[in-house]
Order: sequence, then structure tokens, then C-alpha cells
Amino acid sequence: MADRTRRERVLTFFFVPALVVAVVVLLGVTFRNSFQLEKLREQSVVEATLTLANEKADRLDKRIIEQDNAVASLVDPSEREGFGAAWLAVAARQTPTVSNVFLVDLGSSQKEVVGFATRVPPLDAEAERRMFVREILPDLELVEPRTQLRHLHKTVQGQSHLVSYWQREVRGRPYVLVAWHDVPRVVHDLFPALYSERDQNARVNVVDEGSRIVFGPPLSRGSFTLGRRFETTLYKWQVNVTLVSAEELTAAVARRRSLELALVGSSWLVVIVGLTVVLVAAARERKLSNLKSDFVANVSHELKTPLSLVRMFGELLQSGRVENDEKRQQYLQIIVSESERLGALIENVLDFAKVERGKAAYQFAPASVKDVVSRAVEACRVRAQREKVELLLEQSDDMPAVEIDERAIEIAVINLVDNALKYAPDGQRVVIKTQNRKGYVEIRVNDEGPGIPVEDRKRIFDRFERGRGAQAKQIRGSGIGLALVKHIAEAHGGRAYCESAEPRGSSFVLTIKLREGNGRERSAAPREAVV
Repeated sequence: MADRTRRERVLTFFFVPALVVAVVVLLGVTFRNSFQLEKLREQSVVEATLTLANEKADRLDKRIIEQDNAVASLVDPSEREGFGAAWLAVAARQTPTVSNVFLVDLGSSQKEVVGFATRVPPLDAEAERRMFVREILPDLELVEPRTQLRHLHKTVQGQSHLVSYWQREVRGRPYVLVAWHDVPRVVHDLFPALYSERDQNARVNVVDEGSRIVFGPPLSRGSFTLGRRFETTLYKWQVNVTLVSAEELTAAVARRRSLELALVGSSWLVVIVGLTVVLVAAARERKLSNLKSDFVANVSHELKTPLSLVRMFGELLQSGRVENDEKRQQYLQIIVSESERLGALIENVLDFAKVERGKAAYQFAPASVKDVVSRAVEACRVRAQREKVELLLEQSDDMPAVEIDERAIEIAVINLVDNALKYAPDGQRVVIKTQNRKGYVEIRVNDEGPGIPVEDRKRIFDRFERGRGAQAKQIRGSGIGLALVKHIAEAHGGRAYCESAEPRGSSFVLTIKLREGNGRERSAAPREAVV
């Protein structure tokens, strides 16, 4: 048994930490995988958003460059007369955002504008030409290769301007051909055409270098809103894109993260509670096992003591060495008394076994509690006299006939009196009282022993439990007597409890509920109850 207990403790010692480690690892892996999946989802959305932003930015660059190519193909720098006439004929259709075309002679000292074609009114055209000469022309990047298309995006007096230009050489003289784009027209005409709301899965806006919205609605600054500058044309501006599904995904990810955190927290709680339950159950099981071992040892001792006395006095009588009839009668009385004690102990064990199996049966019938208690006290009187303890029985005269199981109540009273004699040997007397209370009958057993601590008064009615005083004094006992008393009391609709007695000692109380029909004639048929 000891080896088995030791093995169980070793297994528990290694199994519980191993279980904790395994659960921690499992939860860690689950938590990590959850965040990895979340990152993968975010990465896929970011990649899709970035791809869409690139496509939106490239779409504008492509449209403007298409217009630039049309200007380059329609305007001939060598034709000074009728400069740009071919372009003006198709400008509204092929180059809607180009408002002016300039031809600048780079070979002259002042870099004069030698060719000028415009689609705007003369006054506006002259103002734009002057701004071009004064603000834009000095910033043109005139380097090799000369034939490459270039763009200049510049803000002048709070207004954004865009020009496209090529370097040309006519009869060995350098020129620069410039197409002036009307940026407000780009914003009002070209942006809506390129970034319309037809795409229900994304929202787009364009912001300037100061992050001010030029076109489109405000976008939420979430992790799935990405921006990209226009690469070649309006390169100081940025197009921002957010996926509508990304916003939903952001909310879904937040909800899922909260849910997963809640699940992980719940898992931890379940694990902790489960481990606590396992440890508490294991501790209770070990305690119960120890209590059962003590119970077997105590019952064996309780059985051995009366058997030894019966055997000893029986052998004395058998040997014929008894001197007189008075001694013989005394020995016979001891044998009968110890036999009754032995029988009572066996009855206790059998009754307790029925209670444990849930098969305790009680035969209820109207009976006199006074008679039942009197029989129980008389059954204990011989032992009390041997231990020099006086038993006093005080019973009220107004006790009604109560519907009870006589044998069960008698066993309960014998257990209470036996408990008082066993655990209070220093007392000079034990008082048994019966009283008629309102709604119930009370049986009280008072002793003059050392008393029972408050923290033990409820515990001693549990199975196999014994008070600390009994354990300290090494008083033998089975630990089932009071548990059986409690079960009998509850089966009779009452309860069993312990309280302090005055001036000292303990008072054990058993109550019996007055059932319907109590106090009537005893002609009623017995009623059986299984508890």
C-alpha cells in the first residue's frame, strides 16, 4: 500500500508539471500561429493595396505621357509660320489637359520663346507665358540625352504647375519644346475619369506635398491605407488607396484578435481550474485513502477489544476457576455487555455501508421517542458504570408520538452516548435530554469533557473524520458514528450538530421533524423510505 501511494505521488509529481508544460507549449504555439496567420492576412491585403496604388499612379502617368507624345508628333519645331496649328486642330480631343506649347531657342542669350501656341484666351495665355519664362524655364533640366521626355512639377505662389519638355535640334541649333499642362483641368477632368467610384472595392484620393487633399474623400489612417507618389508627372503629389474590404478586415482582425485572446485566456483559466480540481481531487483522494486506512485500523481495534474480553472471561468460566456465583454472574454480564458492544459496532459498520451505497432503508411508524431513548440509554448504562460515569436521563412529559424508525433513532442515541463516554472520560456525568420543540423533537446529549473547537464542530460529522483532541489523545474510534447520526437525522427531516455546553463540555443535538400525522394513534401502517 505504501509503495503504491509512493508511486502515485511520484507520478503526480512528474505528471502535473509535464501537463502544465505541454499546455503552455500548446497555447504558445496556438497564440503564435494565430498572430502569424493574422500577419499573413495583413501582408496579403497590403500587397493587394500596394499593387492597386501602383496601378492608380501609373494610370495617370500613362495618360499624361500619351498626351505628351501626341504633342511631340503634331508640333514641328522647324515650322515657325503656323507653329502648332496641327496640334490646335486636335488638341481638345487628343490633349485635353495641354493648354500651351512653347518653343524656346536655347542658342540665344536670353533663351527666347520663338514659338507659342495656346488654347486659352490671350490675356491668360500671356500671363502663363511670362510665368513660364520667369519661374519655370530656369528650372528645366537641360542635359543629355536630349531627346528624352522630361517633366517638371513645381508650385508657384501656392499653385501647382506641370510641364513636359523635349530638347530638339533644328539645323544645328538647340531648342526645347514645352507642353504646359493645365493642372486644375487635370484635377477636375482627368482624375474623376481615372479614379471614379466605379471600383466599389477601393477608395482613392490624391494629396499634395503638404498632405492636403486635392481630389477624393478623406481616408481612414489604418494599416491598410497605402500611398504612392506619381513617378514621372505630378511627382510631388501622392495617390492614396484603401481597400473597402481592408477596413472590414481590419475590424474583423481586431475582433478575431480579441476573440483569440479571450479564448487563450479562457483556456488558461480552464487549465488552471482543471489542474486545481485535479490536485484538490488527488489530495482529497489521498486524504480519503488515509482516512479509510485509519478506519480499518480503528475498527479492527474496536472489534479486537470486546472479542478479547469475551474470550478472556469465557475461558475463565470454562476453566471452572471462578470462586463463586457472584463472580460468575459478573463475568457473564461482561460477556453479554461486550457482545452487545460488538454487535452495535458491526451494526454501525453495516448501516454505514448501506448509507455509502445509497441503500439505507428506514421503516417509519408512529412511536414514542421517550421509550426509544430510554432503551438506548439503558444499553449504554453498563459501560457507563464500568467507566464510573453517571448517565442522567431527563425527558419532557409532553412528548408526542413521532413517526420515526425506532431502530435508527436508537442507534443514533447509542452512538451519541458512546461518543460522550469515549471522548469525555474525565466528566462525572452525561446528561441525555428530550424536549418537544415547536415543529420538531430534540434529543440532546451533554458531556463534561474538554469540549470541541469551533472549527471541528462541523467537520466531525463527515465520514472518517475525527476531532483533533481524539487524535492527540490517541483515542480509538471508527470515524463513522457521527456521520451515521447525521444521515439518520436528515432522513427524519432534522439535523445533527454540536455546540458548547454550560459550564463546560459539549452538547450533541439530534432533531426530528414532526411529520403530518404525528401524535395520532399508532394504528397507521409503517412507511418505508429509502435514502
